[in-house]
Amino acid sequence: MRVWHQSFTVLDDVPHYRDALARHLRAQAAPGTEIDFHGMKPGTYPSDYPGTHIGYAYLAGLHREQFVHAALRAQDEGYDAFLIATIPDTAYEEVRTVVDIPVVAFGQTSVLMAGALGDRIGIVNFIAALEPQLRRNLRNYRLDALVGPIVQVEAEFHDVMGAYADPQPLIEAFTRAARRAIADGANVIVPGEGPLNVFLADQGVSRVDDVPVLDSLGTCVRVAELRAAQYRATGLKPSRVGFYGAQPARPLIDAARRFYGTDGALG
Repeated sequence: MRVWHQSFTVLDDVPHYRDALARHLRAQAAPGTEIDFHGMKPGTYPSDYPGTHIGYAYLAGLHREQFVHAALRAQDEGYDAFLIATIPDTAYEEVRTVVDIPVVAFGQTSVLMAGALGDRIGIVNFIAALEPQLRRNLRNYRLDALVGPIVQVEAEFHDVMGAYADPQPLIEAFTRAARRAIADGANVIVPGEGPLNVFLADQGVSRVDDVPVLDSLGTCVRVAELRAAQYRATGLKPSRVGFYGAQPARPLIDAARRFYGTDGALG
């Protein structure tokens, strides 16, 4: 089984995260599952990386095409599942309509699985600009009743990237933020971005006090394996009804992408 992992970061720009990500997710995968790690195209983020783009609807939206491009490649190259490994689930609705292989989205899957562990989920992240996207997604998924506080760790992106050299300050900052969410009623914690999730898993952090901390991406890998097995066995795939489900014919997709120049630009 082959899973295409698609990050919202340029993975080669963050080697500590890239290496920890590969080490952790391969350890979580079942024997025989191959995970291939893909990031954004080099040069995607010419400004403050990558949080500035996340804070603007237009800039964040531009990056959806990289996820669509990657999903089409994944299906063409015979992958069994496609993992959108960023909590705002970038391009999830679009990707799900253009490919038949299972598409697993970090945000949706994490909340669904956390709901089996408790009934009020707290999300702890380090990019405050994500909250409006997360809240809107949760309403669209009809999962908003499950999620309570969304709390920020007192850390920046580069602090998380640098924490592998000195883990304790980030662990303590995460614990403080998680306790704020717990004080607000959360009884399950979802780490809000891939780098924070992988760092915590790498450090063995699975609980704060008596509240579980979900390994979001590790869980997503296992769900991708399950969905891929279902697809192989029964052909199970999403609804193809209505605007958010109907699947355009592949020649129509390819022609539109050629017109906008995205096929060559991202190849």
